[in-house]
Amino acid sequence: MHPWSYACVYVLVAIGVASLFTGGLSTFALPLIVFGLVPLCELFTPGTTANATPDQEQTRLADPRFNVLLLAAVPAVYGSVATLLWQAHTGALVGIELLGGVASIGLLVGALGLNVGHELGHRASKRMQMVSRVLYFPALYVHFFVEHNRGHHMRVATEEDPASARRGDWLYAHWVRSIVHGVRSAWDLEATRLRRTGHSPFSLRNEVLVGWVLQAVALGAVFAWSPVAAVTWVGAALVGVLLLETVNYVEHYGLRRSKNARGRWERVRPIHSWNSNHSIGRVLLFDLSRHSDHHANPRRPFPVLRHFDDAPQLPTGYPGMMVLSTVPPLFHLVMERELDRVSTPAPAAA
Repeated sequence: MHPWSYACVYVLVAIGVASLFTGGLSTFALPLIVFGLVPLCELFTPGTTANATPDQEQTRLADPRFNVLLLAAVPAVYGSVATLLWQAHTGALVGIELLGGVASIGLLVGALGLNVGHELGHRASKRMQMVSRVLYFPALYVHFFVEHNRGHHMRVATEEDPASARRGDWLYAHWVRSIVHGVRSAWDLEATRLRRTGHSPFSLRNEVLVGWVLQAVALGAVFAWSPVAAVTWVGAALVGVLLLETVNYVEHYGLRRSKNARGRWERVRPIHSWNSNHSIGRVLLFDLSRHSDHHANPRRPFPVLRHFDDAPQLPTGYPGMMVLSTVPPLFHLVMERELDRVSTPAPAAA
């Protein structure tokens, strides 16, 4: 896709921020567009399975515009959150319109902040990894950098991974399991790393602990300035986190890796993640929906992620699947049929 195709997400940012000033029911405009209009459009725009040629890949990897669009997420997310907190503090948004603002900006925190943070967190550049942590901060989810890169990618599509939903799991149970066990896993991973090098987990070398302290200080400072703004921030962060965990639920639902004769998990392949080529979801989420290639090749940047014929395909795009997942019986009805087409379905959850 052309680099500027991905700029569409910033149109949504403008809509979300503008709604904070117009107030009323307009604050719900962004969620209605993303989870109403977009899924409807994706029913008629299935996208393409075409992949870039080797020459095209090299051209895209050398094009700075892709990184510019990613880095623009920092001012966009922080500006959106700051605007929401100011509007809440001044009383410009109250009641139902404030709930709409929390939903809208929370959506941006998740779909733009956490998503772009995820992309940059896989880059080899330490600077890009630092920007990744900066983007996790508004969601109060800085531990995700450790858990995702060193936990989820190692254990994906196994019972050991809290973010890989089991066949038969309901979305709401998955939220609790993935969030609670994800936090615990991040701490364990970092504590183990430090102990191996002879350091205490309770030190400034522990990036999970440092992240939590910084989050607590920032939230405390906002609370001292405006309690209503602090509560609003927590609400928007929670919306962003739940969106992230809903995406995790959809991306790996029911898929499992096998163990070899030595009791080790097989290597991660494209068949272990659900894929979607639907065009609108691809540009709004920086090709996150080509998730099969991402897990098989985590260092591969989003502009050159590929379609694989043997990767399991979702029946529609990410936004539509996220909406469907909120109605578990209907989601299971659809996905059971899809899982039966996959050669490695998982056993039912206990």
